[in-house]
Amino acid sequence: MKRPIRVLLAAALAVLTLAGCGQKSAAPESSGAAGEEAGKKVLVVGATPVPHAQILRDVVAPLLAKEGIELQVKEFTDYVQPNLALADKLIDANFFQHIPYLEKFSAERNLDLTYTVRVHIEPMGVYSQKVKSLAELPDGATVAIPNDPTNAGRALVLLAQQGLLKLKEGVGFAATVNDIVENPKGLKIKELEAAQLPRALADVDAAVINTNYALEAGLNPAKDALAIESGQDNPYANVLAVRKGDENRPEIQALSRALTSPEVKEYIEKNYQGAVVPAF
Repeated sequence: MKRPIRVLLAAALAVLTLAGCGQKSAAPESSGAAGEEAGKKVLVVGATPVPHAQILRDVVAPLLAKEGIELQVKEFTDYVQPNLALADKLIDANFFQHIPYLEKFSAERNLDLTYTVRVHIEPMGVYSQKVKSLAELPDGATVAIPNDPTNAGRALVLLAQQGLLKLKEGVGFAATVNDIVENPKGLKIKELEAAQLPRALADVDAAVINTNYALEAGLNPAKDALAIESGQDNPYANVLAVRKGDENRPEIQALSRALTSPEVKEYIEKNYQGAVVPAF
């Protein structure tokens, strides 16, 4: 009986060993930063779907392919995970955020992130399914804004520019709801996650929505927005974010050049018609 038991134990051990090897080989798709894949350089970039992933796939990927670099785009639908994935080296770079958000997020999470190039500006707009102009907003109307600090302040500034609110003197884009000093219509400001704002339109009187989420929801900022930010002197340029120390990596430099190429500028101007504005 001892010999069969030893045989069974050996077989079980072999199965476990093979299973362990199988687990190691099945690494996550984006587990690594840029590397070699069958002799080809691979660059993994995180992006939100519109317009960032579109720009990367439609224009940047073919440009990088000419330099022997395969661009893999990993899509995210929120504003938190792309920076965490970058810091954890699950991706090589990300393209979804503006400078104030990157700086604030990095400081709060103690992340060593920076950016290489400014690519475009997405003017934030006010949308509504209930009224056709901001003047029609009733007293006590509910207006939704993003709940992350940088975009919330930006939304409040836009509402103030439209005469709907007055903010504390000098607070600027750092404004919070506590900085509202005059609210003649008695607007109720509702803070929601930015990605939820388009879906909330049916439940509120108006919402201030980031352009990428507006475009994803089928809204046309140039036609549908009741008010929209000016792109001129706008500090909210979307950038290519990387880990500090990676700025001079050849693949990152190639990506930075491609994102600020004439081809990308032409693509943005042709496809987004003012909803997205080149920042270079």
